[in-house]
Amino acid sequence: MKLSNPGIWIGILSTLGVVALAVRDLDKMAPGDLAAVHGRMEELAGSENCSQCHGGWGVSMADACLECHEAIGTQIEADSGLHGEIGLRSEPVCGLCHGEHHGESWSLVNAQSFAMSGAGSVEEFDHNFVGFRMDGGHLDLSCTECHEHADEEVLTEGAERFGGLDQSCTACHEDRHEGKMVIDCTSCHGQVAFDQLDAFGHEEFLPLEGGHEQLACLECHAVGSEFALGKIGRGLFEEDERNCIDCHDQPHRKKFIRGVAAQVEAPVAESCSECHLPEHKGFVASRSVVSPELHALTGFELDNPHTELSCRECHGKPGTDFGLAHPNRTATDCAACHEDPHEGQFNGELGAPKECIDCHDQAGFEPHAFTVEMHQESDLVLRGSHLELDCHVCHEDPVAGEARSFSTMKSACEACHQDAHEAFFSDYLEVVDEKRFEARTERANPAGCEVCHDSTTFTEYSKKRFNHGASTGLEVSGAHAQTDCETCHPRAEEADPNGRTFGWVREHFGEFEGCVTCHEDPHQGQFDGGDFPAEVAGRADCARCHESSSFRALSDNFVHGDWTHYPLDGRHAELDCSACHDPLRLPDDSGRTWGRAAGTTCSDCHADPHAGQFLIEESISCERCHESASAFEQLIFDHDTDSTFRLGDAHAELDCGVCHPAVPTSSGLELVRYRPLQSECVDCHGVQRDRGLLGGRDED
Repeated sequence: MKLSNPGIWIGILSTLGVVALAVRDLDKMAPGDLAAVHGRMEELAGSENCSQCHGGWGVSMADACLECHEAIGTQIEADSGLHGEIGLRSEPVCGLCHGEHHGESWSLVNAQSFAMSGAGSVEEFDHNFVGFRMDGGHLDLSCTECHEHADEEVLTEGAERFGGLDQSCTACHEDRHEGKMVIDCTSCHGQVAFDQLDAFGHEEFLPLEGGHEQLACLECHAVGSEFALGKIGRGLFEEDERNCIDCHDQPHRKKFIRGVAAQVEAPVAESCSECHLPEHKGFVASRSVVSPELHALTGFELDNPHTELSCRECHGKPGTDFGLAHPNRTATDCAACHEDPHEGQFNGELGAPKECIDCHDQAGFEPHAFTVEMHQESDLVLRGSHLELDCHVCHEDPVAGEARSFSTMKSACEACHQDAHEAFFSDYLEVVDEKRFEARTERANPAGCEVCHDSTTFTEYSKKRFNHGASTGLEVSGAHAQTDCETCHPRAEEADPNGRTFGWVREHFGEFEGCVTCHEDPHQGQFDGGDFPAEVAGRADCARCHESSSFRALSDNFVHGDWTHYPLDGRHAELDCSACHDPLRLPDDSGRTWGRAAGTTCSDCHADPHAGQFLIEESISCERCHESASAFEQLIFDHDTDSTFRLGDAHAELDCGVCHPAVPTSSGLELVRYRPLQSECVDCHGVQRDRGLLGGRDED
């Protein structure tokens, strides 16, 4: 922006002109003359000093007023005095009560000021509004006798119309005690005459009524006593609260007396009169009826059925020793007056102490108030069908003269129910690892019913919680786990006397003796006994070799040589089982699903490539020349020891085919000939004749 631009200078000068005109107009628009008290002050005269009262930048009108009237600001901050009581602390607005600009004849404190403050008129002003209780002789005084400037139209500078006074008695009156008293004068003296002692405020400690009403002060505050007036006045006696027991003997506990006072919302000193006449001519001269609310403060609430009883039925005849007539008992301590019909089942060793009203209503022993929720805290939590039973089903009516059984009852299932399994599980578990069973069932009772059953219905059971192997010795896994329980335990149409519909295995398959109980042994017992192990890796019976998922699946623990006496070595170890044992589409008559092997000799499975050249007594023993665990081409044949022809040095270097050539057979195949062969030299080399002697030639 360039200041040399004429347009910019024209705009600035125009703005300044408008502001100057506005200021001049404001000087001519004053709303009126000030009141006399403000008009005489030079610093407020003239339009140029408006901000002295109206404030300026960042200063409100109220702040400007309080700069001169500091005492008023102090009242507002301290919540004291007239201005502190009318609630101007948040944002004082002085002009609401004190108008200005009405001329010299206008009084800033007027009838409107009092009306706006809520204090009424000047004549009706209640001094309690400013914290001064005025009565007696003060009521006959005119305002000016205390407030000398009350009627002045224009106050002299520094004077206050109503404020500036001290409410203490000694501010206006001579102190006859010469400063020895530390308590306020009004604690003993009223506003009528100094010589007349006034008990105003005495009800804070003790109401002066009844027998106390006509007593002279010194009868209770005798000179030299603990409660002497001189001690109290000088602050030598400190007592937060005085009550009857400070002067009178009584049998009640202080807790009871204070409770009565709190209930009736009265000072402690008045609490005794709720039951005893205030004239206190005698302690027994009490009111004829004690309310249930007051009786409850003794710790004994008068609820039904005690509301209909007379006092004498519990407290004896008049004149009875107070301690005997009013024993320290509560409404819940039924045993203090009544016999225990349960004969101590809910006390002492049989369980935690119980109060009668935990189960019974105070109005009557029947019906009981024992809820299902309360029963759930006992050793037996009610679930399922148990929730529908009436209490008397389990807690039967007792024999005459005996108590009904509650806490002495057992929570185990067999305590109420017959064992539908005829002790099978309990007998079995006695011979197995008890710790394992306890860890599995956790809180199981000896029969372990909750391992399988819940309390809804016996016919329903949990397969998830029940461990068939741990509880019966038969692990249900693999194919067994895929079938329904009814496959082995067919259900009966009708339940037996114990409620059982689940079938017994023995009724359908006989006594359990392992896999053969339900399945045919396809091996016909050939692997039982003898030198075969009864257990392999902790597994017995068929599980020694087979997995329960399928009979075709063999365990990793199966060793072919141990069970067949035919070790799988070399190439045989690499073969799948089906190479020797054809899988059957359907089990055979004995239940086998794998075909039997052709045999254990090589010729049982393999064709003889030598066409019987090594057949000895109708048998061929390939392993004499071939290593069965390695390749067929690898020979263990030693020509010098395993044949009738020793090779010697000359023949050992020859290839086998030189002596054992391949010859054609009648079937068109070639066959290496090993035997029979001639072993004489001439059989291979012929005869060399002497030409000189024979004159002939060589002949084969």
